[in-house]
Amino acid sequence: MGANDPKSTVALCAQEVWREYQMGDVTVAALRGVNLEVAAGRFVIMVGPSGSGKTTLLNLAGGLDLPTRGELAVFGQRLSGMTEEELTRTRRETIGFVFQMFNLVPTLTALENVLLVAELVDHGDLVEPLLAEVGLERQAEQLPAQLSGGEQQRVSIARALVKEPRLLLADEPTGALDFETGVEVLSLLWQETRRRGMTVLMVTHNPSFARIGDVVVRLRSGEVIAVEEGEAIHPRALT
Repeated sequence: MGANDPKSTVALCAQEVWREYQMGDVTVAALRGVNLEVAAGRFVIMVGPSGSGKTTLLNLAGGLDLPTRGELAVFGQRLSGMTEEELTRTRRETIGFVFQMFNLVPTLTALENVLLVAELVDHGDLVEPLLAEVGLERQAEQLPAQLSGGEQQRVSIARALVKEPRLLLADEPTGALDFETGVEVLSLLWQETRRRGMTVLMVTHNPSFARIGDVVVRLRSGEVIAVEEGEAIHPRALT
């Protein structure tokens, strides 16, 4: 993998990545020497108990945080070597985010929430077709408070996809939803990202959802303890 190769077939490469936090006089290690390589185009599920380092690793992959030591690269681009301006551009142009809490602007309609991000990358023409793709063309003018939880997460997914990112990071995207609604949201995410050939790194607390991944990464106490081939089944097969 070249140090600055935007065409790299390796979407994510972590080499001896540590993330430590200072809590008073105590140093707490959220990640302990993580080594992980994710091939481009794979749907990767990260599982592990609370406090195992899943979200910390996701935040590092998204450039929202930087390792205490070690190297982490996205498509050959070393994040720790970037300026804040370069990190911002990478997050804007290369990486999409879907969170457990939908993080929609409450005073903007569904369409305006997606347009807000689309305009950052000059993709305004994609907003209405994308809302139709995620099944929300009739709800485009509704505010988040007028939408169900599943509909709000669909807006969040549309907002992430409108940038056409190469890497999509999803942190517990079904955590605020019931199981049936979660399966529907996962089906949308699974289908749309596969159709676009995106790489997905998704954290879940639900072990049954791990079955949809091409790859399952298991973490415990800040360490990657296993990387396994997943079943890659369609989410609707879980019901």
